[in-house]
Amino acid sequence: MATLQQTKTVDLKRASYAVRQRSRGYSGAPGVQKAAQRITAVLQTTLDAPRVIEMFAEEARASVPFDAVAYEHSARDIILSLGQTARHACSYRLMLAGEELGQLTFTRRRRFSASETLQLEDLLCSLVYPLRNALRYHEAVRAAFMCPLTGVNNRATMSVTFNREIEMARRHAMPLSLIILDIDHFKLINDKYGHAAGDSVIKQLAHTVMACIRNTDMLFRYGGEEFTVLLSNTAPGGAVLLAERIRRTVEKTACIYNGITIPLTVSLGVAFLKDGDTEATLFERADNALYQAKYEGRNCARLGG
Repeated sequence: MATLQQTKTVDLKRASYAVRQRSRGYSGAPGVQKAAQRITAVLQTTLDAPRVIEMFAEEARASVPFDAVAYEHSARDIILSLGQTARHACSYRLMLAGEELGQLTFTRRRRFSASETLQLEDLLCSLVYPLRNALRYHEAVRAAFMCPLTGVNNRATMSVTFNREIEMARRHAMPLSLIILDIDHFKLINDKYGHAAGDSVIKQLAHTVMACIRNTDMLFRYGGEEFTVLLSNTAPGGAVLLAERIRRTVEKTACIYNGITIPLTVSLGVAFLKDGDTEATLFERADNALYQAKYEGRNCARLGG
């Protein structure tokens, strides 16, 4: 059965003002003001955006019954669905002074009355600052663990992830491999084409590597022109095959900046987890293998002992 839905854009700052203006004469839901105040207080207890929506839904349902609520903020990669979606829907595109706060949809088996939609809009005003603060916190956390140039995980994330993956590999007796790759002659690229071109090359490399690896593999920008790929449940042979596939793909992919094709190759070092390894020792063996690849002419992959 299709969902009957109409989306309304609500600027929560203006809506909050409208609620205050009509609060004295609005008799349709005398408890809405108190409910909104209670919701605002409850939502101040968390900076987790999905939890903010979940807590809001729990409180709002007491004033306006509904079967399900769904929230989506595509720019922040947040999707949440609670309850069983029903036929009739009220959908709101949430804004705060021009800032996108996502889309919230309520559904149930019977239509929402005009007074109920008005109550929902009043209650949505309690989301204003808690949701915006949670979204900004979410973005700050994500930025802290991502490379702003390439959009891949950064070095801080790598350290946390390495320790977790090493622990899991040992607990489940699974192989774990690491690839370190480095752009060949990157200083010459910067000197010849400029640093903006160098940044473009780094972004292109990250995109190319991402296209080569599996969804379960993890790519990190370690620093400068150096990247690492952590391969869970991957034996040395599989890691070497992937390293070679990355090498060939990078060599064949045209890196174009301002109409100029910049030749690009990478050298790669591969290592696998051994008994007694730490993050540092695993990285050291992959790094040594990388230097071996550089020493043996670059544009090749080598497996560390």
